[in-house]
Amino acid sequence: MQESNRIEYKRELSDSFERAVVSFLNYIGGGEIIIGIDDNGVVHGITDTDAEQLKIVDRIRSNIRPQTLGLFDVILTKLEGKDVIRVIVSCGQQRPYYIRKKGMTEEGCFIRVGSSAQPLTEQMIEELIAKRQQITLQSMVSPRQTLSFKQLSIHYQEKNLEPTE
Repeated sequence: MQESNRIEYKRELSDSFERAVVSFLNYIGGGEIIIGIDDNGVVHGITDTDAEQLKIVDRIRSNIRPQTLGLFDVILTKLEGKDVIRVIVSCGQQRPYYIRKKGMTEEGCFIRVGSSAQPLTEQMIEELIAKRQQITLQSMVSPRQTLSFKQLSIHYQEKNLEPTE
């Protein structure tokens, strides 16, 4: 197995972990980071898998913005009889995602290109911001289309008010 545009290997958690996660969040289709494998594909495994999984979740939750909960999964699996951790990352809808302490800059925003994480240019960042979904209460469609203003009418009657158009 080799690294590709959808797979990244890490022997252990390192400073470049968040960079890899951000690159997959910003890449259409996302990707997978497998921790416990060298870049050359040699499986080393992980000893304290519970602690490592907790660190992974905490680092993603704390160090990447916008919020990423629901966009990744952390799965313990075995390869060649050794425990490794798969971090499956989906492409996010609120792109660009960035490393919190670096901000929404070329030093904090990355995208997957081949088997590497490359910085987004300032223009790419601006284009992604412009394409973001702007979710507001006014733009959301209610799943209950049979709503009425009966409760509002009751409230107005109790206050001796007349509802207007």
